[in-house]
This record gives sequence, C-alpha cells and structure tokens, in this order.
Amino acid sequence: MDFEKFENKIKRINSRIEEVLNGSPEILYDAAIHLSMAGGKRLRPILCLLSCESVNGKWENALDTAVAVELIHTFTLIHDDIMDNDELRRGIPSVHVKFGNSTAILAGDLLFSKAFELSHPKAVNVLANASVGICEGQELDILLKEVGIDSLSEDKYIEMVTKKTAKLFEAATKSGAIIGNGSKEEIENLSKFGLNLGIAFQIRDDILDLTADEETLGKPVGSDIIEGKRTLIVINAIESLGNGERRELIEILEKDNNSREEIEYAISLLKKSGAIDYSYKKAREFVDAAIESLSRIPESEARNDLMSITDFAVDRET
Repeated sequence: MDFEKFENKIKRINSRIEEVLNGSPEILYDAAIHLSMAGGKRLRPILCLLSCESVNGKWENALDTAVAVELIHTFTLIHDDIMDNDELRRGIPSVHVKFGNSTAILAGDLLFSKAFELSHPKAVNVLANASVGICEGQELDILLKEVGIDSLSEDKYIEMVTKKTAKLFEAATKSGAIIGNGSKEEIENLSKFGLNLGIAFQIRDDILDLTADEETLGKPVGSDIIEGKRTLIVINAIESLGNGERRELIEILEKDNNSREEIEYAISLLKKSGAIDYSYKKAREFVDAAIESLSRIPESEARNDLMSITDFAVDRET
C-alpha cells in the first residue's frame, strides 16, 4: 500500500494537528504532540476522509473529525504505555518516560478533550461510543491477564480487541460516512467495514510483535510476551502444543522479568505451534468480511482506495 497517494490529505492532517496542539503550558503541549509528530501513517484519519468521499462527500468537511480520531488514538497510546510501562513507542521514548507520568496523563487527557472540541457535531456520539468501548476493551485486556491461560477462549480475545482497537476504526469510517451524508445503508456498511478491518489490523499487530525486528516495531520484539498479553496467537498455541511445551509457555507468560532467552524460546514455541499461521488466516477472514461490506458501496476512487487498505491491514510489515 503506497500511502504517498494520500500525501495531500496527510499534510493537511499533520498541519491541523500542529495547529490544535499549540498552547500553554508549553511542556504539556510538547508532551501531547510528542508521538503525533514521531511518525505513523495516519491510517485512521485517512479511513475517515476516504469514507466521507466514498459517499460523495467532500473530505475537507471531515478533516477536523479525522484529526479528532487521530488524537483519540494517540491518547490511548500514551495511557497504554503508562499502564504497560513501555519505554519505547515508534522508536522514541514514550511520553511518560520523556515527560513523567503526571504530564503524560494530562497530555492524554488534553488530546481526548481536544478531540471532542474538534469533532463535527454529527460525529460526537460516534466518537463517544468508541471511547467507551476503548476503555472497556482496555479493562478486558487487564482482566484477561488475571484469568488462567488454559481457560481463555478465542471469543474473549475477539471481544477485547473489538472494543479496544476496532471500535475506533469503526468510528473513523462511520463518522466519515455520516459527515458525507451517506444513506443509512452506506453508513451501516462502512461501519461494518471499519470494525472488521480493525480486528484484522490488531491480529496482524500481534503477529508483527513476534515476527518483525525492533527497528521496524519501534519497541522490543516480543513485548506482548513480556507483558503477558493474551493474544489470539497465545490462545491457539496453548490449544495446539503438547503438555510439556504448553507448560513451558505458560510459565514464561506468567513470569515477571523474563530473560531475552526465555522470550526467544516462547516466540519459537508460538511459531512451532502453528498459531501465527492460524492467526493470519483469522485476520484474513475478518478482512474478507470487511471487503464484503465495502463492496456494497458504489464503486469510486475513494472506495477503491479503501479496498486497497484491506490488504495493507493484514500484510503490512510495520
């Protein structure tokens, strides 16, 4: 997927972010913009703008809401890094590492507040619903770590990522369709497209945590293992491995302060189990569902651009 095609849109998004995150105290706004200007493809705001265009709306009308979606996304990253005590994000120090926990929390709160200040009135409830889902999903992620690994299920994982990750994708596409004055059917189909795309995106993210390198990830390989996260890969591996290797994997996942060797061994077990291939196939199933919904939208350049993003979601390397 060549995001250079969206260069003009991305420039407008970035420019608007810089305009919005300019205030006093300077350190608070520096913290708020720290991750926003450190990279990122602006996937979620692009989805919002393209969804607006796909129903014959002017993408410029959805620009502020697209930026609002990106601000909410960045807010979640800042707070997520604090909760997981992650020191790196996008290859640079996390906000709480550079600015301290208190300023990082306030920076996240600022981003969240600015998002609703920016949002188109028609999209406020959509963003609010997504934000509630994100909080519920984050708590489910925490609770899953407290559940015995052998009692986990694929359904619990899908529920968690649907709320934690996919709801914001859904908000991006749905709000774009609403602002573009799409029909009820178009709004519904673009909502389903975003939701299923978001689930596939998260599964791919879980895969990359094990298969990409640190430079590409911008954080240590195997971070999910370090944090004991219950991913689809882990759930399937527990079901597939023999008793001995299953016990070894569970021991590593439930242990604090694993050595690099233990993390590498856990990754080897996850690969050996076939769980990564299984998870990729599941991601493909969600992408197929996303494509099915999108195919109900009349063909246009914007719809074709959205279609091309589906392959990126499951085959991306970053």
